[in-house]
Amino acid sequence: DYPTWLLEAFPALACAAILACTYRSFPLTPLVYACLLVHCAILFVGSHYTYAEVPALDWLRDRLGQSRNNYDKLGHVAQGFVPALVAREILIRKRVIAGRGWLAFLVVCFVLAISASYELIEWGAAVVMGSGADAFLGTQGYVWDTQSDMGCALLGAVGSLLILGRLHDRQLAQFTGTAVAAIDHPTPRTT
Repeated sequence: DYPTWLLEAFPALACAAILACTYRSFPLTPLVYACLLVHCAILFVGSHYTYAEVPALDWLRDRLGQSRNNYDKLGHVAQGFVPALVAREILIRKRVIAGRGWLAFLVVCFVLAISASYELIEWGAAVVMGSGADAFLGTQGYVWDTQSDMGCALLGAVGSLLILGRLHDRQLAQFTGTAVAAIDHPTPRTT
């Protein structure tokens, strides 16, 4: 139904609007744009079928003898994987922190804040919509759904930093014309 589709597609639609507004003033690296595109595709597929009923994961569920379609878990891994790169890029390019010692920790905290916020939105939708929120929630009777969703986002964030951190550093260096090593020792701000 349309309200469920809108709730599930809204993050991708909001992302597209934000990217369109910031493309000239704060363009991102090609890696981040590519990851955002894949994440939006995951969100649109999930919203089209509802996450609990994506056909591609029905096959995997049946092959592995599972009781639930885990496409929503893929969405939550992406919810950690992609925002981690976005947060990392913003923190590095805006020099929000002095040095990189806290970078990974703050990126993971940011991702977990997004994940917790999303889970609170799901809870609010359940309270407001009652049983009409079942398709949006997609818990499929899994009592630990909220916790496992946040765990998937955590794994996605850590995986993103480990798998793509060096590639992201190279793209940032090419993109900004600044060696990534310079990020380790930012120039002091003058007041």
